[in-house]
Amino acid sequence: MSTRSDQERVVITGMGWITPLGHDLDSVWTKLISAGSGMAPITRFDAKTFPTTFAAEVRDFDFRDFVQDPSWHEHAGLNVQFALGAARQAWNQAGLDRGGFDAFRAGVYLGAGEGVLDFDNYAASNIAAWNAETRRIDGDRWVAEAMRRMDAWCEIEQEPNMPLAHLSREFGLQGPAYNCLTACAASTQAIGEATDILRRGDADLMLSGGTHTMIHPLGVTGFNRLTAMSQFDGDPTEASRPFDRTRGGFVMGEGSGMVVLETLDHAKKRGAAPLVEILGYGSSCDAYRITDIQPDGRGAAAAMFQALAEAGLDPDAEDRGRPAVQYISAHGTGTKENDSIETRAVKAVFGDRAPNIPMSSIKSMMGHLIAAAGAVELITSALAIQHGAIPPTRNLHHPDPDLDLDYVPNEARETTVDVALSNNFGFGGQNDTLVISRMAD
Repeated sequence: MSTRSDQERVVITGMGWITPLGHDLDSVWTKLISAGSGMAPITRFDAKTFPTTFAAEVRDFDFRDFVQDPSWHEHAGLNVQFALGAARQAWNQAGLDRGGFDAFRAGVYLGAGEGVLDFDNYAASNIAAWNAETRRIDGDRWVAEAMRRMDAWCEIEQEPNMPLAHLSREFGLQGPAYNCLTACAASTQAIGEATDILRRGDADLMLSGGTHTMIHPLGVTGFNRLTAMSQFDGDPTEASRPFDRTRGGFVMGEGSGMVVLETLDHAKKRGAAPLVEILGYGSSCDAYRITDIQPDGRGAAAAMFQALAEAGLDPDAEDRGRPAVQYISAHGTGTKENDSIETRAVKAVFGDRAPNIPMSSIKSMMGHLIAAAGAVELITSALAIQHGAIPPTRNLHHPDPDLDLDYVPNEARETTVDVALSNNFGFGGQNDTLVISRMAD
């Protein structure tokens, strides 16, 4: 365990999420443990002509149930709406609705994606501006049509910093404010760097996590062209198959996960109950290709080694006869490349102990939340520690002979988890890992 002083130790005191499986901690956890699925045909737009026609959408959600004054957020896009709902849950669980903090020592660090493009009006403006004789876009005509069709608030709300702005106003946070968008690793990086802000004394409390939706024509088109997204022709609930021999790509999800981070000293002073402790954070870059992981998993392994070193954990060590890490929340996208390379990286870090560490991917149930994936998967890891259970990897029916670790296929597993490691890797070669633990006595 970490030997940090109380002043330096960082804990999670609140958690919340808005996901394709539901909008509160308990109901989503129940669905994860029962191997539920959030995949269904896309309803946000007409996707019948797309190679992929399904996704994991957030349904039946109204952000107005989670905010003080909906008029403050009347132009908020879906990514902001999801963030407000997740953050309110975390805020209330941490007891911050009762105050007890210095607003100038409380900040926000998000891994938030861009908002949803006003696609129909944007496309219509392009079409109206096309000059068939010159075979070029007429700039004057485009501006005139765009001015008529497009809304300034929609354009502003597309910016990735807008969730941060809305959360800061909603909760009165006036301390450090940051946003990163390192693709699928963004919210893991945000939480890791927010932890560092607390450790070096620049804040007492940080609201951190991620939010994103790319379930729109450009998002789906982009990942289809990258051949990263599943084009499964069958029941959408069976489309996401991480670590399975028949895996064929990820399923797009959306949503938000948020945590309240505090120094242990600050949490104690205001009487908050820590849920888990952040022990370590590691970050690396493959420096390889924009869309391909380094084949040997060197970058992913480096992030894990760094996180374990900061946590003061030896990957070869045992705790009461068990590996020092008892659960790995895999990035586990369900692409051929990711699952095989992540497996190699885990073996490189844990050696002979790797097969003894359960590792599962909740993307098999709620899809890939892109920038929000890391926060949601960290919350899942914390719940695994709290509940003594590991969620399964759904749809793992055909073992891949090259993938020989314990991926917890299809059924949850009851077991004590004291330390969990959560991985997230992004396009561009970004790798981020967090290690969390049960609170020491």
